[in-house]
Amino acid sequence: MKAALRIFVLAGNENDNNPMRKLKLQMQMSVDGFVAGPNGELDWMWLNNGQQDDAASIRAKVIELADTCDTILLGRKMTPGFISYWENAVDTQPDSPEQPLAQRMVNLRKIVFSRTQTDIPGRNLSVENGDLAAVVRALKAEESDKDIMVYGGADFVSSLISQDLIDEYYIFRNPVAIGKGLSIFTEQKPLILESSVAFKSGKVVNKYLPVSG
Repeated sequence: MKAALRIFVLAGNENDNNPMRKLKLQMQMSVDGFVAGPNGELDWMWLNNGQQDDAASIRAKVIELADTCDTILLGRKMTPGFISYWENAVDTQPDSPEQPLAQRMVNLRKIVFSRTQTDIPGRNLSVENGDLAAVVRALKAEESDKDIMVYGGADFVSSLISQDLIDEYYIFRNPVAIGKGLSIFTEQKPLILESSVAFKSGKVVNKYLPVSG
């Protein structure tokens, strides 16, 4: 996003009574609070034997959340794997139960934040090199009836949290402890539990809101 566009968006919404768009976080988390293993491992998400029983219901919840948004924010480190996985699903797995979700992940506008790269391959993807907080606030000020979603990675999300840019937290808590790994929280962050949905496998989706003020 060019600097001039950011300024225009902010100026154009300065006196607008329309509510700002929300930045929603959706992440998987172990029961002991990690979002990935020490080296980014995610295999622990499939350790629970009851996971397959809930696959359709959990996928429906992810689609429900995705449908409230028109933009996805991504950190540079997770982008290649994210793009490869979902574009491959769309192109080569037409009968996969993941196809509806894959279509959304590929077709939605995606913005990758990077300090070092200006071009990253991917459909409906652009790269942003500007100041994180300024760009996110400009995106929130865009005129749209839909919100913004961020899926990761850990370092990127941690930066968003530390700058108080996340408006809603959707934490998919898995019934498995991994002992050590990557956390998205680097300091105390009071949150309010707004809702909680439990699945047969023991996975729980908690929606948290930040404590204002």
